Order: sequence, then structure tokens, then C-alpha cells
Amino acid sequence: MFDPLHPEESRRHAPATERNRAPILKVLRRVLPPQGLVLEVASGTGQHAVAFAEALPGVTWQPSDPDPDLRDSVRSWAAAAALPNLRDPLDLDAAAPDWPVRSADAVVCINMIHIAPWEAALGLFAGAERLLPAGAPLLLYGPFTRGGRHSAPSNAAFDADLKARNPAWGVRDLDAVERASTGFALAELVEMPANNLTVVLRRH
Repeated sequence: MFDPLHPEESRRHAPATERNRAPILKVLRRVLPPQGLVLEVASGTGQHAVAFAEALPGVTWQPSDPDPDLRDSVRSWAAAAALPNLRDPLDLDAAAPDWPVRSADAVVCINMIHIAPWEAALGLFAGAERLLPAGAPLLLYGPFTRGGRHSAPSNAAFDADLKARNPAWGVRDLDAVERASTGFALAELVEMPANNLTVVLRRH
């Protein structure tokens, strides 16, 4: 339970966030609208939410996560940052048919669809389609295969590890993502460090 008097007790730290936030932010600056509501699905620890809200003061950043402990971590990082454009995290399950937000100007999802059942990705596409206006971006970040092939041996090993932990998890193929996101057009693929990609989809 989040304690506003001792927020640091809820704070979690993901080392990968420190490494990837600058490359991701570079894409966000170019692709996101200069103003409006950005919904982050599966915010995790909250480190990205704070970093991006601080760097992009023109947008309102709405974090979310289905895990109450992670929402408390988001609140802990947010309490330390005290940013006026960073909202309290929502309890949002990407796979759910109803989301606790009715509209957004962009949706961002970092490192989720490979560490979740495929139903979460399908729910993400359906939910973002409901929320976003025509032309608005849905950004995905993480490892992907292309034509069923991994971009590096490290990604193949990561995929095997994920599937060993949960057979419903695994690195997703870009072709499958494109077929499943029927309300969107693939606008851009951005090569990222550590054999990751940022996938920019735009609402039809």
C-alpha cells in the first residue's frame, strides 16, 4: 500500500529503464503530438512515466498498470518528481474489453506484449483503436522477430527464456502485429539499441 509519508518504500527500479529511456524519448519527441493526453499502457515501475512527463511538459502523461504494487511504485516516483502533467496511475488491464479512459491523443506501450499472453496485445490494439482519433500514434517498444527470424542470438535466447517461464509469452513477430492491429497502419520502424525496435502504428 502506497504511503504518501514514506513514498520511497513503494519504489521499484528497473535498470533497463535507465538505459533505454533516452533512445525512446528521441522517438517520442518526434512522433507524439505536442499537446494532449498520452496513455501509457503497462507503466511498470513508473520510471519511464516520470522521465517522459518531465521531458514533454506540453502533454499530459497518463500511466497505467494492472499490478497494484507497480501502481504504487509509479506513485512513489511521481511523488518525488511532483510534475503537474503526470496523472495518478490507472488500474488498466490491456486485455480487458473496457478501459478506465475514454479518449487519448496517443498510446505508448513499452516492453509489454512479449511478457504477456497474446490476448494482451490483441486487447491493446482494440483498446487503442477505441480511444484514438484518426492519424494518432500507437507506439510499441521491445524485441520483435521479422518473418519469424530473430534479429540477434540474444533475442532468440531471451525468447526461449520467456517461453520457459510461461508458454503464453514470447517475442512477437512484426507480421503478426501488423495483421492483428487492423485499425492501424504501420507507419515506421525505428531501430533501437540492444536489438529492440520502436514500432509506430497510426490509427486509420
